[in-house]
Amino acid sequence: MSQEIISKHALVTLIINKLKDELNQAVSAANQAHAAAVNDQSVAETQYDTLAIEASYLAEGQSRRVQKLQAAINDYQILTLLDFDENKSIAQSALIQLCADQQKQHWFFIGPAAGGFRCQLEKQHITVITEKSPMGLALMGKYQEDDIKVMLGNNQLVDYIVQVQ
Repeated sequence: MSQEIISKHALVTLIINKLKDELNQAVSAANQAHAAAVNDQSVAETQYDTLAIEASYLAEGQSRRVQKLQAAINDYQILTLLDFDENKSIAQSALIQLCADQQKQHWFFIGPAAGGFRCQLEKQHITVITEKSPMGLALMGKYQEDDIKVMLGNNQLVDYIVQVQ
């Protein structure tokens, strides 16, 4: 069993940078949608012309996305990174490796946001999950060497927690 320690600080920095990239794209999209909503060309010419309404809905959705990304960045900036071992139950900021993932050098990181984000760090493949995801719910409160069962779609995953950092 490999005991290579993964830098959680480097991982969080990577996640924050990715979120900031997404935030910049979302701000740009929100600005474009807002400009389209208030553009003279968007003024309705008939009662069936809905271009301005559609553009305003898009602008609103993009603005909500901007707010969520800003909140996610803030959550990661204030995240306390804890150290885990076989005597500490899994909680937010834990890095977990399951038995089936050992050969693939794959880990799960329980973060406050950005569930589904995948990256490679120090030759390890990492997937961010949140506490509310099916995998997160199955892992929270467990310990290294515990078995887990989780429903992923129509399939049940049964595995063993090999390492927790």
